[in-house]
Amino acid sequence: MPKKVPPKRAATTKKTRKTTGKKTPPKAKVETPRIGVFVCQCGSNIASVIDVNKLTEYAQTLPNVVHAENMNYPCSHQGQNQIIAAIKNNQLNRVVVAGCSPRLYEPTFQKCVSQAELNPWLFEMANIREFASYVHKTAPEQVNQKAKDTLRMAVAKASLLEPLKTIELPMTKQVMVIGGGISGINAALDLADMGFKVYVVEKTETIGGYMALLDKTFPTLDCSICIEGPKMVDVGRHPNIEIISYADILKVDGNVGNFKVKIRKNPRYVIAANCTGCGECREACPIEYPNYADMYLGVRKAISPPYGQAVPLTHTINRDYCIECFRCVDACGARQAINFDQKPQEIEVNVGAIIVSIGYDMYDPKGLEWTGYGKYTNVFTALEFERLILAAGPTGGKVVRASDGQKPHSIAFIQCVGSRDINHYEYCSSFCCMYTLKHAVMLKEKYKEAIEVYVFFNDMRSNFKGYEEFYNRAQKAGVKFIRVKLENRRITEDPQTNNLTVYGETEEGQPISTNVEMIVLANAAIPHATADELSKILNIPLGKDGFFVECQPKIRPTDSPVPGIFLSGACQGLKDIPYSVAQGSAAAAQVASILSKDSWSVEPIVAKVNQDLCSGCKVCESTCGYKAINVEKIGDKQVAKVAEGLCRGCGICSSACPMDAITMPNYSDKQIVAQIEAVMEKKVRSK
Repeated sequence: MPKKVPPKRAATTKKTRKTTGKKTPPKAKVETPRIGVFVCQCGSNIASVIDVNKLTEYAQTLPNVVHAENMNYPCSHQGQNQIIAAIKNNQLNRVVVAGCSPRLYEPTFQKCVSQAELNPWLFEMANIREFASYVHKTAPEQVNQKAKDTLRMAVAKASLLEPLKTIELPMTKQVMVIGGGISGINAALDLADMGFKVYVVEKTETIGGYMALLDKTFPTLDCSICIEGPKMVDVGRHPNIEIISYADILKVDGNVGNFKVKIRKNPRYVIAANCTGCGECREACPIEYPNYADMYLGVRKAISPPYGQAVPLTHTINRDYCIECFRCVDACGARQAINFDQKPQEIEVNVGAIIVSIGYDMYDPKGLEWTGYGKYTNVFTALEFERLILAAGPTGGKVVRASDGQKPHSIAFIQCVGSRDINHYEYCSSFCCMYTLKHAVMLKEKYKEAIEVYVFFNDMRSNFKGYEEFYNRAQKAGVKFIRVKLENRRITEDPQTNNLTVYGETEEGQPISTNVEMIVLANAAIPHATADELSKILNIPLGKDGFFVECQPKIRPTDSPVPGIFLSGACQGLKDIPYSVAQGSAAAAQVASILSKDSWSVEPIVAKVNQDLCSGCKVCESTCGYKAINVEKIGDKQVAKVAEGLCRGCGICSSACPMDAITMPNYSDKQIVAQIEAVMEKKVRSK
């Protein structure tokens, strides 16, 4: 029997109503929860540890649960059909799945309940796999109790869930690709061919990346620039692509569908619109300086492009070397492309999505004293050797020693220099084994018996299409492979001849040494120098190895944790050319799926600010890791405002707010307290 209102309170209530003169609004109809619980066996992942039958029986005893069953794979097509049927047959208005991680399968089940015409936010997931069966396999009694506790909490929260509506954001149908290497080039061309406007922002003078500096590609030994060069030209000439080269990203604001990117275009002191790339200014220039494109083994003029196939072919004046003789101005003549007064220019571009494709850098082995790099003139890095063997390189394709300009009769390649080293870079650089095989095969096929080639390695990692066959080709060509430990290696030089000796230990611990005339180091590939700064600008995290972290490595390898920002190529993790190209196309497809819509749907788990309670103290602004909340003046009051497209629903602002002015949909205090009471099985105080 409901308790009666005491006469005194009833009189007061009537008096209040009479005084105010307002009618009491009718109470909103509260829907009685009808919860369905579906316990997943997950093959043996859950069922071999947790008694799913007893857990299902237990679920039937929980408040508001009107249906409970267990099934092998609820995520399967058949399992989802069973859930849909159960929702309809039992008039369920809340659903709980006890299974694996919601990070993987919550979207799957939300779509499932939507098909049963149930609001997707009336779904809750209890993780009894990662939180129970995976971590407590040796404690059967405790793991079953923990599974019950976890399920009981989920049901308690499900009883208080409210239907939510997705948020629609406007869509700017333009995209930015940051980085113009082969992966970024491929992504840009794919999107441009679909009809989208693409901005390619490149830090250096030209697009092309490292691939444009290579002689051949493994394992087919195709000409590298012959493959990439036409694609570079396609990017430069495509009507839907605008290249913004020699530029830096300064700031990125906004969210998926509407990013505002501030870019600084650095001065070339050459007007791009007037420069035809004819090279007359370059021929007139008397000054040369070391060329980074030749790994500083060759030179270029103080006004020049880095190499002849550069895109754009706009020349650049290096003011550090220019003597301002103005011969370039005279040579340019009526074109009037030279402008020594040019200043940095800041521009702003609006795009709906961003692809990050900044590539990687190469480790400087001067930090490894045992290599002798920087001390012994005949010790080269792999990329330096690449420029030597290239016909368009500083020596015209002739492999010569730095000490005397003579062709070496013996060369040793040293693997894993800086990589697979816990004191430097613990990871494998992925493509070093193969480019060493490429160099070794090219040397043997060019010079045949006139040169001895040694490869000092620990493991030969030839694990993709055609790679093992290429390894066999190197062996048949006469390349000598010497397996050594990665420890206790060193290189010494004979000061009279500048010849070198490589020392190492075999796997059995026996010392070994070889005398050679040149050494090439397979130095580690490392994160790009701008990765750290760009990660802060874009608010996307870096892993412990310094590469960008993808949203989910197995099923979302191109997504960053920030919606609308995607990863492509070696900046996400080291990979060679075919896989960089493939990931560029994958990222382009992801972007196209966004830009093809007129608006973008955002999950409604977004912080809500009660402006009446907000004091404008900015505590929420300082704690938000996603830059999603700012204090602004609205009317005559400072209040917090949430950018719905940036908010990730973490709830930190809500917990930090001293005024209780911020709430999270479906993560209210009432729901959290209900979960705590469920697990403790007693009432607790709520603020």
